[in-house]
Amino acid sequence: MPDLKKVIQQQVQRRRTFAIISHPDAGKTTMTEKLLLYGGAINMAGSVKARKAKKYALSDWMEIEKERGISVTSSVMQFEYNNHCINILDTPGHQDFSEDTYRTLVAADSAVMLIDGAKGVEAQTIKLFHVCKMRGIPIFTFINKLDRAIKNPFDLMQEIEDVLGIRSYPMNWPIGIDGDFKGVYNRKLKQIELFTGGNHGQSVVESTVGSVDDPIFRDLLGEPYYSNLVEDIELLNVAGDDFNLKEVLEGKLTPIFFGSAMTNFGVAPFLEEFLRMAPAPGARIFTDTLIEPDNEDFYGFIFKIQANMNPNHRDRIAFMRICSGKFTKGMEVYLSNSSKKIRLSQPQQLMAQEREIVDEAWPGDIIGLFDPGIFKIGDTLSTARPSHLFTGIPLFPSEHFARIAPRDTMKRKQFLKGIMQLSEEGTIQVFKQLDIGVEEFIVGAVGVLQFEVLEHRLMNEYNVDLKISMLPHKFARWLTNTDKDPRDLNLTSSTLLAEDKDGRFVLIFENQWSIDWAKDKNKGIELSDVSMQ
Repeated sequence: MPDLKKVIQQQVQRRRTFAIISHPDAGKTTMTEKLLLYGGAINMAGSVKARKAKKYALSDWMEIEKERGISVTSSVMQFEYNNHCINILDTPGHQDFSEDTYRTLVAADSAVMLIDGAKGVEAQTIKLFHVCKMRGIPIFTFINKLDRAIKNPFDLMQEIEDVLGIRSYPMNWPIGIDGDFKGVYNRKLKQIELFTGGNHGQSVVESTVGSVDDPIFRDLLGEPYYSNLVEDIELLNVAGDDFNLKEVLEGKLTPIFFGSAMTNFGVAPFLEEFLRMAPAPGARIFTDTLIEPDNEDFYGFIFKIQANMNPNHRDRIAFMRICSGKFTKGMEVYLSNSSKKIRLSQPQQLMAQEREIVDEAWPGDIIGLFDPGIFKIGDTLSTARPSHLFTGIPLFPSEHFARIAPRDTMKRKQFLKGIMQLSEEGTIQVFKQLDIGVEEFIVGAVGVLQFEVLEHRLMNEYNVDLKISMLPHKFARWLTNTDKDPRDLNLTSSTLLAEDKDGRFVLIFENQWSIDWAKDKNKGIELSDVSMQ
């Protein structure tokens, strides 16, 4: 019988778990498809643009995602490639769903930052980059859409440094950037890889490869392109940053790859280099204790809950990142310091909406657990008793608020069930105003589009038609002095008194002036903009 610790170490070294981050429309979902294509997980990639082919992207499983062509929930995909087991966390591109993205990044060991070559570094990319930077995880950059006109590559490198504050090292270099893309120069192999088009990127691409010194490439590229390339290479070698893997792993240097996810060019070289450089799953902090992946005690944490992934079964899936030990189907674990054990009997590996029962899994893997309503975001599952608690799940305050109620009061039961389940996913916060009717709630969200998704999902998943009235309020603050009754506070007339789903008092304010008023008129009041899990 092989030593368990050794087996765990071998499995960990095979694994790469990463998130793809980008601004909306940079091609993130398309990139995910192409990685799956190379991994053999799918035979034909479903580009988001190819709506006429009705090949919806595999990672966009929700109806509203198919209609809009955007990702609004994080999804998880696992596949094998070159003896590596790869876990991709595909995150929502739309900024209104950034909270889901921030939380998902906690489960990743590295990030792939996708940048539209024509637009450069955009607003949502900056936000997500800083979350990765705070966590100190390595960031690999793929500059996309080379099949179209892009910015000057030197300007893009400068932009990455100036805006994001990270140095870069181009692993390859584009030839033809004005919509006349010819291929790339691979700096490591010192060879040219010619772009040959392909069938709209739906299958694995072929390219012509050879040394930059081979005279045939001067003829194939034409004199201007060849001369420009030689000059650019010389400039990069003289003035550019040196490659340093240690700095990459510390998040101080980002390797840059140029390519086109849509046409599939540059995806395979990127994937191979990424697997070589990216870190395997590492140690995680649980209550000030560093838990190493090869710890024989099993540890995992819940970072996401998704209701109704299977519309036929109306189920809830809790996403768990495995941090240490070996996971086996049917194993018994303690849940967040509980003295009771629970059996994990239906663990699932996920490929967007496709799933299969998994018998075993290892640190770095993401698995789905059937949730009968016992899991919360941030929960720790462990075979150790008492277990240490995972402490890294971020919480973000809502910025938009609305009153909601069912149009049909006979649908109250379905309405309550739907609201509670969706709030437990962590994408909306639900508040009950004090001393007001039972059928009405206040919902808080990070982005306005979340209300549209809420309305869509309640109708399609719970058969509840929703009344939504947007509120002018912008801030929720939790009353942390538990001895104070909010009814006794001196507040502005527009301030709403409410409870959250866990019964904690919360004040919902229109503006900063109202918050300052509350603090000024109620000495000793303690307000927090974050609720503790």
